[in-house]
Amino acid sequence: MHPEQKETLPLPEAVTHLLEECRMVLPGLQALLGFQFIAIFNAGFSEKLTPTEQRLHLLALGLVALAGALVMAPASYHRQTGPQEVSTHFLTLASRLLLGAMVLLVLGIGLDFYVIARVILANRWLSVLLTLVVVSLFVSVWFLLPRLGR
Repeated sequence: MHPEQKETLPLPEAVTHLLEECRMVLPGLQALLGFQFIAIFNAGFSEKLTPTEQRLHLLALGLVALAGALVMAPASYHRQTGPQEVSTHFLTLASRLLLGAMVLLVLGIGLDFYVIARVILANRWLSVLLTLVVVSLFVSVWFLLPRLGR
């Protein structure tokens, strides 16, 4: 097969790959969420962060939690609607849920990166600049690179 040719996977195999992709994302998501929860109980949380930055952390935590819900949704949906069946509808829905989770995850990571950078650097504009660089990198490799590879 020529390197530029693409082979279409059979539907059951495509669903298996998608569910495995969800399983690959989930542990990192869970670890990040755990660290986000732990940060709140750190003595320096209320001392080093302004009320606005604390709310940004809460928003980031919420976005990561929602991303976790979206990543786990395909397995729950499949289990409840037809565990012995696969369909193009399920593959499309699950793909959209996973991509939606990735969008929420990059936003959550970006917000928390800003909060952490602001605490460490004590410079709001440098923190914003670094956050934009990090978020741009995530968006590039998670969303733009795959579109270029089509």
